[in-house]
Amino acid sequence: MIFCALFAAILCVLAPLSIPLGPIPLSLATFVIYMAASVLGWKLGGVTVILYITIGAIGLPVFSGFAGGFQKLAGVTGGYIIGYIPCALATGFVIEKSGERLWSYPLGMAIGTILLYTLGTVWFSVQTGNGIAAALLICVVPFLIGDSLKIVAATIVAPQVRKLVNL
Repeated sequence: MIFCALFAAILCVLAPLSIPLGPIPLSLATFVIYMAASVLGWKLGGVTVILYITIGAIGLPVFSGFAGGFQKLAGVTGGYIIGYIPCALATGFVIEKSGERLWSYPLGMAIGTILLYTLGTVWFSVQTGNGIAAALLICVVPFLIGDSLKIVAATIVAPQVRKLVNL
């Protein structure tokens, strides 16, 4: 549980530091989620993300732009915040079920990101009235390169950290 708290704390520190790219900001939240799920596994990685979301939902300013509160979860970016949960679960699950083979790290992260994008984009589309195609152009396309780079970085770092943590 200490590692869950540690990763949740890192998430609380890094996620608010964001660059607005339209209605959806760019942050290091997904990188920390990839790391937490890769290092801790799907169960504890999921717990870590739920802890982070709970901290933000009660009002602490841990979401992008130093926002907090339930209204952030109900807003246009709420689907992405909630989407962090299946992202962590899928990432950790794929890595664990593969026996921690190196190829499973980027695969798990990519599957998790697809789930994150799907949930977040559908929620954004419902909230704004934009069609799915428009929502994809606003909410996914600008993030593809950055999230790909985060996946590469996490794939390099996470296996080494996982060995050190040795859960």
